Amino acid sequence: MPVVDVDPDALRGLTGRTEKTDEEFREDLFGLGLEFEGETDDGELQFEFAPDRLDRLSVEGVARSLRYHYGDDRGVYVPEVNDAEWTIEVDESVPDERPYVTGAVVRGVDLDESALESLIQLQEKLHATMGRGRAKGAIGIHDLAMIKGAPLREGAERSITYRGIEPDGETFVPLDATDELTPAEVLEGHDTGRTYADLVREYDRYPAIYDELGLFSFPPVINGRRTEVDTGSRELLVELTGTDQWTIDKMCTIVCYALSARGATIEEVEVAYADGATHPAEYGADLVRPNLEVDEKSVSHDRIETLLGVDFEPEEVVDCFERSGLDATYSLGEEVTYEVEIPPYRVDVLHPLDLVDDVGRAYGFDRLEPRYPDVGTVGGRHERTRLEDAVRTSLVGLGFEDLLNFHMTSGVENYDRMNLEPGTDAFGGGDPVAITEPYSEEYTQLRTWALPSLLLLLEGNTHNAYPQDVAEIGFVAERDESENTSVAESRHVAGAVARRDASYEAAKGRLQAVCDDFGAELETPRTAHPTFIDGRTASVVVDGESVGVIGEVHPEVLVEHDLEVPVAAFEFDLDALR
Repeated sequence: MPVVDVDPDALRGLTGRTEKTDEEFREDLFGLGLEFEGETDDGELQFEFAPDRLDRLSVEGVARSLRYHYGDDRGVYVPEVNDAEWTIEVDESVPDERPYVTGAVVRGVDLDESALESLIQLQEKLHATMGRGRAKGAIGIHDLAMIKGAPLREGAERSITYRGIEPDGETFVPLDATDELTPAEVLEGHDTGRTYADLVREYDRYPAIYDELGLFSFPPVINGRRTEVDTGSRELLVELTGTDQWTIDKMCTIVCYALSARGATIEEVEVAYADGATHPAEYGADLVRPNLEVDEKSVSHDRIETLLGVDFEPEEVVDCFERSGLDATYSLGEEVTYEVEIPPYRVDVLHPLDLVDDVGRAYGFDRLEPRYPDVGTVGGRHERTRLEDAVRTSLVGLGFEDLLNFHMTSGVENYDRMNLEPGTDAFGGGDPVAITEPYSEEYTQLRTWALPSLLLLLEGNTHNAYPQDVAEIGFVAERDESENTSVAESRHVAGAVARRDASYEAAKGRLQAVCDDFGAELETPRTAHPTFIDGRTASVVVDGESVGVIGEVHPEVLVEHDLEVPVAAFEFDLDALR
């Protein structure tokens, strides 16, 4: 989870609570869910917190939360915004992989060393969390005095351009460098360039931002040295590029609120997507940013009382909302319902439960009194868990090593390396449940069967002695539109025998023993499966129902996993043994 360095002197100044000691701040912030982790060598306090409250990634955001906590501020605050004097023109040459841009102009900011360090920390923490390592969104902050923008279209006073350029196109001097470099040279020869090279290396054109003087930003990699921000900067340009307009808009909003807390004035920018440029369909081709619109959600009084176990008067609930930085009104009817306004920097309020959490935190979770539930229940193991334990005991008794593997995998491991095609009738060949925005190429979907996990383990243990007999009872899933969730979930039993004399009969004997332990009738009619050797493969039929597959693993699959001994394996649905 993110750890934020907080200057206690800056915190005292921004909260107006100069009498507060560091210990008192630690206690107050613990009540807000920020856990003290220690101090830096410079005496700054370090706090760890869940990454849902991204507005607290800076001392300015932490101070804002404390002012609401102390009751010094109440309700939704939206800073005043001046009309736009700058336009960001988005050219049709922008890479399709990173089409979106947003931004703001900030004037009258007073950046001492502490404020500048806080701004840099906020930028990098947002990159690491919401920006997904700059892949989804990246922030560039520039000294506006060093940018020269000539009007590019009628009605725009000053403009910069977001466009795509050739990797070996124009040159610029990046931060922490003294020589002119092309974007391609930055990726090869600059430390920051090498760190983030993988984000753009495969692009045909690289993203770039220009003013009248030329290239000054190479997002998401590095800014130009010409527009570097220092303690003497008083006017800033904040620009963000990314793959999702909503994400970069929210990141921009959080930065603007932090700078506003330092006394700066926020100024709009116009974002104009050219004909042929990819623009966000939900917003249109012409935007005015930053987007400081207030969101609204509703929650019932009964739900708040039920979840928190506290009897509230409506006025008390409204007070709690206001001390959380929200505004609320309520209507009377069969039940009291609150209409709650949410400030634009709160990216975490997605559901009425989040509103209940704010009420509880403002009221004080430490004030909640524990009580016994109205209905007494006796805890016990679920029937499925008892079955799993019994089958696991049987497998261990047969000499298998019990495993616990990841439920997530990739299409390469689940299908390609197993000689299996997705969407087929073969066991394990169902349509995968894909992860929309995976963190890693190694985990892009839920596994449709467990045997690939066993072979991965055997692949990683070729240096150990044989025999290696491994088994797992684990979760699998595949798409199924007949289910309410469109996903069919189940538990599979998988076992593999890896040894020089591994054979179909060795796997069949162990499978038969498991079925006998549970009084299940086993049949193994011949079948074909691309993962197994033809003629040495059978369906697993338990009590007349086909529930799995058994056989000797095909040599192509063994070679793919660098296995030099035969492997015989089986897999079937756990529910067949009920």
